[in-house]
Amino acid sequence: MNNLLNIKTPAESIAQIRKADYNLSNQGVGNLRLAYWNLVTESLYEEAVFRGEGATARGGAFVVNTGKHTARAANDKSIVRETDSEGNVWWGVYNRPIEAGKFDQLYARMLGFLQGREVFVQDVYAGADEAYRLPVRIVTEWAWHSMFVRNMFVLPQSLEEYKRFVPEFTILALPSFKAAPAADNTNSETFISLSFEKKLAIIGNTGYAGEIKKSVFTILNYLLPLEGVLSMHCSANVSPSNPNDVALFFGLSGTGKTTLSADPTRSLIGDDEHGWSDEGVFNIEGGCYAKVIGLSESAEPEIYATTRRFGTLLENVVFDPITRSIDLDDDSLTENTRASYPLEFIGNAVPEKKAGHPKNIILLTCDASGVMPPIARLTPEQTLYQFISGYTSKIGGTEIGLRDEPEITFSACFGGPFMVHHPYKYAELLKRKIERYGVTCWLVNTGWVGGPYGVGKRISIRHTRNLLNAALTGKLENVEYYADPVFGFRVPKTCPDVPENVLEPWSSWPSRTEYDRRYKDLAMRFIENFKKFEDQTPREVTEAGPKA
Repeated sequence: MNNLLNIKTPAESIAQIRKADYNLSNQGVGNLRLAYWNLVTESLYEEAVFRGEGATARGGAFVVNTGKHTARAANDKSIVRETDSEGNVWWGVYNRPIEAGKFDQLYARMLGFLQGREVFVQDVYAGADEAYRLPVRIVTEWAWHSMFVRNMFVLPQSLEEYKRFVPEFTILALPSFKAAPAADNTNSETFISLSFEKKLAIIGNTGYAGEIKKSVFTILNYLLPLEGVLSMHCSANVSPSNPNDVALFFGLSGTGKTTLSADPTRSLIGDDEHGWSDEGVFNIEGGCYAKVIGLSESAEPEIYATTRRFGTLLENVVFDPITRSIDLDDDSLTENTRASYPLEFIGNAVPEKKAGHPKNIILLTCDASGVMPPIARLTPEQTLYQFISGYTSKIGGTEIGLRDEPEITFSACFGGPFMVHHPYKYAELLKRKIERYGVTCWLVNTGWVGGPYGVGKRISIRHTRNLLNAALTGKLENVEYYADPVFGFRVPKTCPDVPENVLEPWSSWPSRTEYDRRYKDLAMRFIENFKKFEDQTPREVTEAGPKA
């Protein structure tokens, strides 16, 4: 905010109490009117209301509108090409290069933009495991973005810890600042740009808070594998009675990571981003960022309850300004409505945000073609093939430019836009850990049955939960399986509490011939997509793909 009239704000008198000794001048930031350091959520509510950034809904959640950008601007992300890191970066559609000089020029203009303005600073950690966590300083233009940061990351626990905080990376997010594409060599006026050498990420012309969280994830996707730690775009839960009965759920947004990991019979480690070290699995974040369009109280009671709670941020959720009631079924702003809340808002969350090693890995695919089986057991080689392929369907609203209908896509490692190294770097780490800890791997389809999108219907979440429950509790160990004729993975013929015809996807199609044709078409898409990985992928993994 540019407070030209020097109006006293609600938190002005306490803005510097938790200021770190290592201050913003170390990042070149100066001549501010005021920096608000590490304000608590209650103070940030007051500041956000004072600045007209949002409104409080019934129950206490804070509702905000992110403006033009209601999803990630995947095409506007870039990484500075630098001597120390360029050999490790998988350059291409996900990691576009930007010259160091252009990055410096853009950052210098951002610093000029900040002259006389106010910012909010949060010093936080990414990573619940102290051996691998990253101290990050996140500087934002908006108070509610600062609230989002407090929800989503691990917080220092004392005034002394805040005072001696030294960031290893800094993120500057200014929604009001636009790039000049002709001068800055950016794709548009929006930018998300990262320099590993300067340990700095800059974000402009987007209010979508997910860009902040995904920038942190991208940084760790570069750093953690260099330490032998697998960074993963997955949710995770664990058996309350066995810390080494962890389940990982890989998948893109909209495939069910958050929903399926929020299981009342298991304890939640986290809903989106994790690391896997030699000690076990740990959450990279301290909160959840759940998609809430059409959220059902009966099907997803834990997540639903957070939308009526003080401290939760609701992005682009429609609400009545008179009654302050929210409408989770209204997608008039976007289908990508979101709730950000601390992990402890989920009653059965693991306080430490970490546990032992996985017993099961679930690769979630939302198959819009309607031909994949609802669950299949994978060999290690098939797991790596599916992991590198990352087949799914992008759900409307999760990225700028997506249509309302699902769009078939392949996203490497089930998180291609955030992966910095070549996909096999992550796959190789995954392979070692699967073999070392004897992990059972599954492919679960949360997409369509009985035909493609527009003909069939989305598989029942009840059936998916029953299939997962059977897999995680060992009930699928001794049932009879059949070999999938195209992909070769094993599909159970029976499962408790699931009709047998659900396990035979062709049985609900009007025509078996049409089903077979569609399945072979999908197999050819897999084969064509995998060609770009073959030069750095072992032959046994390549051969674990479909036989069309």
